[in-house]
Amino acid sequence: MDEVKADVAALLLDYLKLEKVEFIFGVPGGGLIHMLHALYEAEDGPRYVVCRQETGAAYIADGFYRASGKLGAVMVTTGPGATNALTGVMNAEAGGSAMLLLTGEIAEEYNGMGYLQEGVDGKLDVNDVYKASVAYSAVLSSEENAQRLTEAALRTALDVPHHAAHLSLPVDITKAKQADIDMPKHPFRYRSDPPVAETKKVTQALELMSRAKRPLIMLGNGCREPLRDPGTQSALTQLVEARGIPVMTSADGKGVFPEDHDLSLRAYGIANAIWPFYWMSQTDPDYDALMVIGSGLGELATDKWKPLIRPNGPIIQVDANARIIARDFPVDLGITGEAGDFIRQLAKQSGTALPPQAEVNARKAKIAQIKKEYSPFDSPGDYFSQAGPLHPAALCRVMQEELPDDNTIVMLDAGNCVGWGVHYLTAKPGFEVHSSLDMGPMGFAVGAVVGAKLARPDAACIAITGDGSFMMQGAEISTAQRHGIGAIWIVLHDNDLSMVSQGMEHFMRGDIKKWQDMFSLGQPDLAKFAEGLGAATATVSNPTELRAALQNAQNSNRPQVIVAEINRTAQPPYYNQLYVPSKEEARVITTLGDNNG
Repeated sequence: MDEVKADVAALLLDYLKLEKVEFIFGVPGGGLIHMLHALYEAEDGPRYVVCRQETGAAYIADGFYRASGKLGAVMVTTGPGATNALTGVMNAEAGGSAMLLLTGEIAEEYNGMGYLQEGVDGKLDVNDVYKASVAYSAVLSSEENAQRLTEAALRTALDVPHHAAHLSLPVDITKAKQADIDMPKHPFRYRSDPPVAETKKVTQALELMSRAKRPLIMLGNGCREPLRDPGTQSALTQLVEARGIPVMTSADGKGVFPEDHDLSLRAYGIANAIWPFYWMSQTDPDYDALMVIGSGLGELATDKWKPLIRPNGPIIQVDANARIIARDFPVDLGITGEAGDFIRQLAKQSGTALPPQAEVNARKAKIAQIKKEYSPFDSPGDYFSQAGPLHPAALCRVMQEELPDDNTIVMLDAGNCVGWGVHYLTAKPGFEVHSSLDMGPMGFAVGAVVGAKLARPDAACIAITGDGSFMMQGAEISTAQRHGIGAIWIVLHDNDLSMVSQGMEHFMRGDIKKWQDMFSLGQPDLAKFAEGLGAATATVSNPTELRAALQNAQNSNRPQVIVAEINRTAQPPYYNQLYVPSKEEARVITTLGDNNG
């Protein structure tokens, strides 16, 4: 430890440097005066990236974390700066992204006097707002507690699972000089390794899976960071290959196990692939064991907890967060532990007690048979379509053909983009697909792709967004332009909030054209909007035009916006009758639900 004497603003920057934070995203203001001055004076350390709106700043930080695995840092000013950031920071908390938010606050000497944008001691208690929204929130109320509370916030944000944490910074505290303090030389002086699964429980899990004739592994978003480690991914691959166990993922875990692998059943839940249905529903033998790693098994991961996912046998659930184990389904074995450690332990033990090779071969043959007989896609004809207006399924095919197989990051926005991307994109090693399915905020991908490209400038970084979402956060194109960030946005233009209009027609009857008119966006000129913010643009209406636009858009340091005029009647595979009720059945269920209160 080194003894340091500095003001609180400098201390905060020292901690961010210790955590190897390269960028802080936000919008400045008077409540940050000393923090901004400390950044101005610093010879090294984080660079402040001024964004166009605070929600967008948080989305950009989230995208930066997802692409790099490094802490996303956000710094915004008092009052509306703090509340504008809230949705983006809550979204990071819900999705398990590591984020630290710093918000300005008026000087404590003015508390209760009606100072402009007064927060903590006024009607807007920002600390209470964030305490109700993220894993950790505190006010640095004294130079004496600044170090302790900063370490607590970082410890929480970088815990496993990761969280969002918030610190409120009164102006007078950030300029206060501290007594001599000991500055740690390494983060692990104030935070520890994640929880490790008990060896005996790993053994129990292996025994339960070994007894099964048709076992299944499901991986969630909690496996994404652990499985970026080549050794852990190799251990999982060897395990399932040696045992012939298929792997499916939740939608937000899409691609954590390569979807081009022979044992991959792709994604289950919202916008399911077709293959999991046949593995879980066929008999002789029955589907009889499920191991879930790193998924909370929430609504979108399970098709609203559809009974299909429950095996005729044990459920094993593994998660670093003990509070979500058995939350949605009763389990036969719950294991608290970090996903990567559990997988490595399981693989190590597995090598000493493999099942009979005939049994393994039979499972592999059944998986191969399913894949031969059934496309993973709800509509292969739409996927291979060459027609215009552009079908979104065909859009995914062209993306797959034109973007680098081993160095692409796709951010899916809320709405129909999720259905198209989760179902029709194939996530391979190096081809990452990210969504935000716990909070599901519109506009997430519009900002997140900027952070991803800043973190991984060598990668093709693409947002698939709808026109409604694009207009919510599209101003962040200007942020990308200012910093030479060549992210690519593909905007599905149908002049409609289609997930809403299609969903209302599906569940509540009515004329789809009337629903579309209700949610019409007024035919905005999205290309002109984007051009005005500094983007190069292209408008496409068929696969050939999209292919050319993608080829032109790559390897540029200028933001690129492709406006895709899509088939406005196309519906994502949210309502595939293998998994969900038919339109008629859904309307009956909805009516019964209303009548039952």
